[in-house]
Amino acid sequence: TENGVLLPSLQSALPFLDLHGTPRLEFHQSVFDELREKLLERVSAIASEGKVEERYKKLEDLLEKSFSLVKMPSIQPVVMCVMKHLPKVPEKKLKLVMADKDLYKACAVEVKRQIWQDNQALFGDEVSPLLKQYILEKENTLFSSDLSVLHNFFSPSPKMRRQGEFTWCLDACIREKFVDNKRARELQGFLDGVKKGQEQVLGDLSMILCDPFAINTLALSTIRHLQELVGQDTLPRESPDLLLLLRMLSLGQGAWDMIDSQVFREPKMEHELITKFLPMLMSFVVDDYTFNVDQKLPSEEKGPIPYPSTIPEAFTKFLQEHRIACEVGLYYILHITKQRNKNAFLRLLPALAETFSDLAFSDIFLHLLTGNLTLLGDEFALEDFCTSLFDGFFLTACSRKENVHRHVLRLLLHLHHKVAPTKFESLQKALEPTKQSGEAVKDLYNQLSEKLELRKPSPAPVAETPSMELTLPTVPTPASL
Repeated sequence: TENGVLLPSLQSALPFLDLHGTPRLEFHQSVFDELREKLLERVSAIASEGKVEERYKKLEDLLEKSFSLVKMPSIQPVVMCVMKHLPKVPEKKLKLVMADKDLYKACAVEVKRQIWQDNQALFGDEVSPLLKQYILEKENTLFSSDLSVLHNFFSPSPKMRRQGEFTWCLDACIREKFVDNKRARELQGFLDGVKKGQEQVLGDLSMILCDPFAINTLALSTIRHLQELVGQDTLPRESPDLLLLLRMLSLGQGAWDMIDSQVFREPKMEHELITKFLPMLMSFVVDDYTFNVDQKLPSEEKGPIPYPSTIPEAFTKFLQEHRIACEVGLYYILHITKQRNKNAFLRLLPALAETFSDLAFSDIFLHLLTGNLTLLGDEFALEDFCTSLFDGFFLTACSRKENVHRHVLRLLLHLHHKVAPTKFESLQKALEPTKQSGEAVKDLYNQLSEKLELRKPSPAPVAETPSMELTLPTVPTPASL
C-alpha cells in the first residue's frame, strides 16, 4: 500500500487484476512506462516554451536531479532526452558520458557533437564506418555490370542521395543537371558578396563544389554554354555565365588545396583557358557543323570532304597541364560520344592517353565513357575502331591501373557479341589477369572467357571414316582350270 499508486479509485480495481493472474509488478511497470513517456513529452515541451534562459534553467535543474540515475535502464531515456535538448551540457557530465562506452553509445547525436568538438579522434571513430560504407556503395555503382547511358553514377536525384545515413541553391542545379541564368546570378551574387574577414566561407563553398555531382553539373553546363556561344557567334570571354561556371569549377577542383593550406581565396583563373582552349573546343563544334553541312550538299567532282583527323598540339598540351581544361575537355569527349559522333571521338581519342593527373583513367570518367560507348556498339565490329579504342587508349594503362582493367572487362562483357571474333580473341589474351590482379578482375575475366566459349560454334559431327581396304575379285588358280 505504501509503495503503490495512491489513487482511491484504483484500490477497488486492483483485486480484478489479481483474479486475472496479473502480477502487481507488471501493472506498476506499465504505469511507470506510461509516466516516462509523458515525462519525455514534457521535457520536449519545456525545451520549446518560454524564454530561453528560463527553459534551459529548468532542464539543467532536471538534469542535476536525474543524472545520478543515468545508468538505470528505466530512467536513462529521460536523462538522455534532457541532455539532447540542452545546447550546452555541463562539461563534467560530458566527461562522464565520454568515459563510459555504454552511455556514449546511448546518447543522442546532439550530445555527441558537443563531445566531438574537443575529441576529434572519437569523431573519426564514429564517422569512419559510415564513410567506408558510403565509399563501398559508390564503388559498386561505378563498377556496376549494368552499362547504360540512361542509368549511371549521376542518375539519382539529390533527394535520393540524401536518403542514406550519412546543400543550397546548387542542389536545384544538380537536380536539373544545368545552371540556368537565374541561378547563375544568385551564385554570382554569393561569390562576389564574400567580404574581407569572411573568406573562410570560400572553403565551405569549395567543399560543396568539389562534390562529383556538382562538378558533373558545372562541366555539363559549360559544354552546353559553349555550344550556345557558337550559335551566337560569341567568344567565351564575352559570356559572364560561362566565366562564372569556370570560377566555380576552379573552386571545386582547388578545394583540397585550400583546406590543406588554410589559405582561403579563389584560385587564379588561367587566362589562356578562356582565350585559347575554349575557342579551340568551339572550333571542334564548328568542324562538326561544317562537315554535316558538306555531307548534305550535292556531290561535286572533287569528291567528299574528309572529316578532320588531326588535333592541335595545344589541345593535347592543355589536357596534360591544366586541370580545368582537362575536366572540360573530357566532358566534351563524353558529349560527342553520347551524340554517337564517331568521327569526332576518334579524332580526339589520342589526346586521352596522357592527361592531367591521369583524369582520363579516373573511375567516374571511365564509368560514363563506357556507358556512352554502348551507343556506338555497331562500330566495335570494325578493326580500326577497336584498335584506336583498345590499343591506343585502354590497353596503355591496363597493366598499371587495375581500375582501367576492370572497366575494359565491363565494356567487353556488355559488347562482346559486337566485336569481331579475331579481335575479341586478341583482346582476351591482352586482358588476361596476372598473379597480382585482384579478385574483381579475375572474376570479370572468367565471365568474359565463358562468353567467348559460348560464342564458339559447336564442332561438326565427325563422319565415320570409310575403310581403305579394297575387296579383290576372286581369281581362279591354275589348278582349278
